Amino acid sequence: MTRVLLVDDQPLLRRSLAMIIDSDPALEVVGEAGDGTQAVVRARATRPDVVLMDVRMPHLDGLEATRRICADPALTGTRVLVLSMFELDEYVWRALHAGASGFLLKDARPEDLIDAIHRTAEGVSLFAPSILTRLVTHYVGTPGPGRPAAAPRGLTAREVEVLTLIGGGLSNDEIATALVISIKTVKTHITHLLAKLAARDRAQLVIAAFDTGLVRPRG
Repeated sequence: MTRVLLVDDQPLLRRSLAMIIDSDPALEVVGEAGDGTQAVVRARATRPDVVLMDVRMPHLDGLEATRRICADPALTGTRVLVLSMFELDEYVWRALHAGASGFLLKDARPEDLIDAIHRTAEGVSLFAPSILTRLVTHYVGTPGPGRPAAAPRGLTAREVEVLTLIGGGLSNDEIATALVISIKTVKTHITHLLAKLAARDRAQLVIAAFDTGLVRPRG
């Protein structure tokens, strides 16, 4: 059973979302919140698997609430799926950098919402690798001129190679081909990277590859 916390400042929308989610026997709504401050409190109280998070809310917006939830050591098993009316790349980037695992528009079909919640709970990125990389490329801060890449400490040479290729937008199959290793080995390296970098999913690995300068924005 995947446990879901609903966060939106519109009670009617929360009720509609709850009805959709409860229609799936594998999903359970364990709480609701009307603003970001309540979201953080309710997340700590209910320990959900997935937080369905609105962006624009009073008192504390969804992006800051996402950052606080994802930074909380007590909520390492909780992933955030941001839900918004606005298809703005900046919102997507800011949500990912705050620690969100995915981003979905409010006009998504009910079946797409349910699928997104399941995928988020499983740690599967909602973005194709190439799309995610283009997004991060556009918004991530770049290292200053002449600043060398600084791979995160504690990584093996092979793990640095895999992280670099993830940041470059390659899929697991493409990484396996590029490094002449098996898919199973690629997945093992990714599992190690997630643990060593305290990353929740592939999106966070892409951000790490850019933030450390292993991959640089194009153009």
